[in-house]
Amino acid sequence: MNSDFEPPSKKWAFLATVGGIATAIAIVIGMEQLSSHLKQSAISSPLASASATPVVKTTAPPTATPVSTSKPLSAQTIDAIAKLDATSVKLIGTPVATEQQQISNPPYVAPQVGKLSDQELAIARQAWRYFEQNWNEDTGLVNSADKFASVTLWDQAAAIAALVSAKELGFVTEADFEKKMRRTLQTLAKLQLYKGELPNKVYNSKTLIPVNYGQLDKLEEIGWSALDIGRMAIWLKIVATKYPNLTEDAEAVWKSWKVERLTKDGQMYGTSVSKGKESYNQEGRLGYESYAAYGLKLWGLDVSKALDVSSQVAFVDLYGQGVPYDKREFSNSEANNYVLSEPFILDGIETGFQSLPKAYADRVLAAQESRYQATKQLTALTEDNLDRAPYFVYNTIFVNGQAWATITDERKLSNDLRFLSAKAAIGWHVLYKSNYTQKLLDFVTNNLKTDLGWYNGYYEALGEPNKSLTANNNGVILESFLYKKVGQPLTVWAGISP
Repeated sequence: MNSDFEPPSKKWAFLATVGGIATAIAIVIGMEQLSSHLKQSAISSPLASASATPVVKTTAPPTATPVSTSKPLSAQTIDAIAKLDATSVKLIGTPVATEQQQISNPPYVAPQVGKLSDQELAIARQAWRYFEQNWNEDTGLVNSADKFASVTLWDQAAAIAALVSAKELGFVTEADFEKKMRRTLQTLAKLQLYKGELPNKVYNSKTLIPVNYGQLDKLEEIGWSALDIGRMAIWLKIVATKYPNLTEDAEAVWKSWKVERLTKDGQMYGTSVSKGKESYNQEGRLGYESYAAYGLKLWGLDVSKALDVSSQVAFVDLYGQGVPYDKREFSNSEANNYVLSEPFILDGIETGFQSLPKAYADRVLAAQESRYQATKQLTALTEDNLDRAPYFVYNTIFVNGQAWATITDERKLSNDLRFLSAKAAIGWHVLYKSNYTQKLLDFVTNNLKTDLGWYNGYYEALGEPNKSLTANNNGVILESFLYKKVGQPLTVWAGISP
C-alpha cells in the first residue's frame, strides 16, 4: 500500500472478524514505509534492527533438543504438500459432542504448570527485550511493530500483559512496574476518542493523535474496533483486580469511554469510516468473537449472543480431525471466518476456556499436529505480520471453505508465505505440553531468537525466519510463561469472578 491509502471500504466494515484488524493495516503501512530502511540496515546488521539504545544482555536459553532449520522446499515438495492439504479435507466434519461444547467448569488449568525452568525464564526475558526498546516512556504506549510509532488497543493490551508478566517474573521492580503501568492507564484515560465515544482504531504512540493507518502525523478519526477493546477490557480488569494501588486508574479508563456503544442485542459492534461515511456493524466470528466478548462481559455488558458459540458453529474434518468453524463466511456475510490458533490460546491462558469450549482448542491443535504427521512440516498457524509484502497475513487452518489457506484480509492467497508462528508454538506448548508442542518450542528457540525479542515465525516453503518483530508476538509469549508460573488462568489468578 502507498501513502494514498484510503480508509476501509464498506466491505471492510464487515472484515473485523478477528482481533487487531486495525493492527494489521497499520503494520502494512508501517512496514512499507520502513522497507527501504530495513533493506539498508540488513547490509550492515544481520538483524536489520539496530538501535542506539543499548540492550541489556541476559543469559541465553540452555540448548534445547536439537531441531535443525529447514531448507527451502523444492517445487515438487511444495506441490506434494499442497495435494496432501487438499485431500485432507472432508467438508462434513465430525462434530464435538454436545456435552463437550460447554465452557470449562471449573476453569481449565494446564498440566505441569508451576515454577519456570531456566530455559523458560530466559525465553520470557528475551521477549521482554522488545518492550524495553519499544516502550514510549512519555506516553506509556508501545509500538505495535519495532521502531514504528503506531499502536492499536489490541497491541497495547499485549503490552500491558507483557508488563504484568515482566513484573511477576522479576524483570522489572515493583516501583518501575507501578510507574509504567500508571502512566499507561492515565494515557488511555485521556485519549482523544472517535466522536468522543471510544478509542480510535490506531494512534501515534508518541504524540497520541488518532490517525489513519500509517499516516502518523495527520490527525484522523477512523472508527473503533469492539474486538480490540474486548481484549483491552480483559487486561484492564486484571490490573484493576490484582493491583489495588492501580484499581482507580484502571477503572478510570473504562469510565472514560462510552462503552454502551460496543454492544447491541447481545452482540459486539464497531464502526468504520469510508470516504467520510460511518458504518456501524456487528463484529466477530467464532474464536476472537467469543474471546473479546468475554472481556466486555467482565465489565457488565450484554454479549450473550456473541458468547453463544453453538448457534453458528459447523465442523470440517482436516487430516481426520473435526475442526470447528463459523458458518458465517465471506460468501454469505462479507466477513472472513478465519480459524487459527491465537484466540484459543488466549482463551486458555487468560480465562481457562471460559469463552470457548476447550474441546474446540483440542481439535484446532490436533489438526495441526496431524498435518505435521502427514507432511513432516511443523505447523503452528495464526495471523501475524510479515517482513515482506503483503506484510500481514492470516495463516489459517480453515477459512471461507478453504483449508490451510494463508490469505490477506482481502482474501488474496499467499500460501508461499505460510509460517510457523512463535507465539502460537509457545502458547500451545504451555497449555498442552505434548511431544508435538515440545518440537514446536524447540524449533522456535533454535531458529527465531534475536537481540530484540523473538521473530514472528519461520517460513515453511522459504526455509528462513520471518524477521518481523511485534508487540503482540512477544506479549503473548510473555503472558504464556506468566500463566505457567502462577499455575492458574490469569483472570482467576487476578481474583476475577467469572
